[in-house]
Amino acid sequence: MDRRIVLVTGASRGIGRAAALALAEAGNHVVCTARSQAALTKLDDEIRERSGREATLVPMDMKDGDAIDRLGDALVAKFGRLDGLFGNAGVLGTIGPLTHVSPSSFQETMDVNLSANWRLIRSMDGLLRKSPAGRALFVTSGAAVRHRAFWGPYAASKAALEALVNCYADEVENTSVRVNLFDPGATRTEMRFKAMPGEDPATLPSPDDVASVVPGLLAESFAEHGKRFAYRDMVG
Repeated sequence: MDRRIVLVTGASRGIGRAAALALAEAGNHVVCTARSQAALTKLDDEIRERSGREATLVPMDMKDGDAIDRLGDALVAKFGRLDGLFGNAGVLGTIGPLTHVSPSSFQETMDVNLSANWRLIRSMDGLLRKSPAGRALFVTSGAAVRHRAFWGPYAASKAALEALVNCYADEVENTSVRVNLFDPGATRTEMRFKAMPGEDPATLPSPDDVASVVPGLLAESFAEHGKRFAYRDMVG
């Protein structure tokens, strides 16, 4: 495989789907994960239509840590390296008073938004180090730094994710791996509509707009490290 190999989690819809398409069009071989096989198959059809290339499809639940480990083993066997990781999969969880959040909802939010990314780091680190220019980018949120009522579980999971990713960035400082955070901001997605049902989606950038900057942030030539990039700042 002479193209860069990039793993995208949560690739079936929203920013993840748009990023997978943008990465494929930029010449990368994209490994796409999502829970829905049907959605992944549809995505693969679009990737073939737009780029003339096929993707590697991996139906899986990000709450299944063992499945993430198996994915790492499979990538070792198939490619021997990983050039890019876009940790995009996430859930909104319960928006409401902390006293009304069920333990299962709180745990799921932490499992998907935080623990799954730790498992990704744990499983993909060796693969990223085998690349001459491994790049990892994790999706965060303004909620991680702007704390407000009713967003407790989501905000806590993203704040913890930022701490986790920054620690990992410091650990790989002296390697060829570069690690950063990406805040897409308010985007026209299903998750945003669930969080802000009264908002006019026409006022927000589309997932395609936001994802257009992702290939550059995962490119071999991109050398920034340990930073937090916001889409609104990148496009002015």
